[in-house]
Amino acid sequence: MTKGIYIIANDKVTDHAIALLNSIRLHDRDTPIVMIPYDENYHNIAATLDQYYGVKIYEDLEFIDRLSNKLYETFGGKFFARPNQFRKQACWFGPFDEFLYIDTDIVVFEKIIDNLNYLQNTDFICCDYQHLGGLRNVFSPKVLEENIFTENEIQDIFNGGFWGSKKNLISEQDLYDTFAECAAHPEYFDFSEKTSDQPIINYMLLKRIPHRFNIVRREGKAPGSWGGSSHFLHEGHKLIDPKVNQPLQYLHWAGIRIQPGCPYWEIWEHYRNLNPQLPPPIFPEKPKQTSWQKTVNEIKSFLRSFKK
Repeated sequence: MTKGIYIIANDKVTDHAIALLNSIRLHDRDTPIVMIPYDENYHNIAATLDQYYGVKIYEDLEFIDRLSNKLYETFGGKFFARPNQFRKQACWFGPFDEFLYIDTDIVVFEKIIDNLNYLQNTDFICCDYQHLGGLRNVFSPKVLEENIFTENEIQDIFNGGFWGSKKNLISEQDLYDTFAECAAHPEYFDFSEKTSDQPIINYMLLKRIPHRFNIVRREGKAPGSWGGSSHFLHEGHKLIDPKVNQPLQYLHWAGIRIQPGCPYWEIWEHYRNLNPQLPPPIFPEKPKQTSWQKTVNEIKSFLRSFKK
């Protein structure tokens, strides 16, 4: 049985991918990793990740194009903020019998592939506290009002940036059927904060994979993982979640722009720069305001306060 990791990337997220791969390879030199191209601009990052980390490109690019075309045919071009995120669904049909999918705005703090051991007793794993936020960024209240899902089922809502499963558990037709069902009922979903694949993929998992396990529900619970959580404590180049007194398994900057000054910037910067053979990242400085712009902003601020 083959086990491996999938990522999705293009040249634009090269620095993020390097940070992720540095963190994975720090704990695991051998697990195979396959990159799914986010779009046509992926050749530079593909060469870098292959040279330094042994990452290979997903072989069946024809399937990825077919998936993208079907998505467009079903929903049109304006339904999703980032429709290419759906390309990660190629994971179900790639070379690995069991796999983890990991977004590039993540760094890991352990041999992350070992989480696939949970698949001995289930068919799908995730590891986050997305469900504690209720339906937000996934579903609208309609799914409960119309009995699409039960209260118990929506406790399995997950973040689409980190999950694992088994090859061919979802078929290509399952994907297309899900697209059709969801396109017929856009009122079921919460796209208010420009999420793309997450609502649709949650719908598919809840409908089609009954045996699911969120690792944070293991005995003794598990640490959080979101970069927007301010309570994590530093321990060297790792983080501790004091709520469960456990080290984080990974950190995910979901919805957060990774740049100097962002939450846990020093953690990301450390992992991004672990490979001395690669130059450090360059972040453009924010343009300074002219005196005229400052004056205009002060006037606007004064007028807003006056209206109150």
